[in-house]
Amino acid sequence: MLKAFVALAALVASASAHYTFPSLVVNGQTTPAWVNVRKTNNYNTQAPVTDVTSLDLRCYDTQTNPTAETITVSAGSPLGIMSDGTIYHPGVVNVYMAKAPGDVDSFAGDGQVWFKVYQISAVTNGGQSITFPAQNLPGVTFTVPKNLPSGQYLVRMEAIALHVAESYGGAQFYISCGQVNIVNGGSGTPGPLVSIPGVYTGYEPGILININYPIPKNYTQPGPPVWSG
Repeated sequence: MLKAFVALAALVASASAHYTFPSLVVNGQTTPAWVNVRKTNNYNTQAPVTDVTSLDLRCYDTQTNPTAETITVSAGSPLGIMSDGTIYHPGVVNVYMAKAPGDVDSFAGDGQVWFKVYQISAVTNGGQSITFPAQNLPGVTFTVPKNLPSGQYLVRMEAIALHVAESYGGAQFYISCGQVNIVNGGSGTPGPLVSIPGVYTGYEPGILININYPIPKNYTQPGPPVWSG
């Protein structure tokens, strides 16, 4: 009986440590859950993606066939992506965007169309310590590049949990995609462009890593460099 209780408690603790990213923050206001963000497969379970070759690495919505409303955001203004709790696990964050050729409602994000606009990496100290500034944040906020061309985009949140990433497939990806209409944009050329899935092999030193022992002397953020416009 005691063993069963302990197992159940561990299961509950594990589930409570997982999270989704169902809301955007526009003009200082947090949007309702799953209104401007496509509902992910894990909206109930909160389970992560662990296969970097899976189509779910893109927007994690292969089972929900979601629809979302597109919200207007000005280039050069803040845009936030909020979790349903906090980013509980130690890890890093990447935010990608992809421009739809027309209406983002029907845009799947296929092909080499994604570029990184924001990241939160790890902080190392030559093997003395490693810390993760994204851990325990309720979400992230970044400035939409001023030179981003106007149009409709997917904005993709990716929090990579690294607490059990010492073996292949151990890194946990918590993902969602919001829909935004960028106005007052510029004439920049975002890049480098990558495909999702395809951007990672799973063997990158920032994905396949033991953060506990020995303490890493440095950390390499996965993915392309940030395009800041």
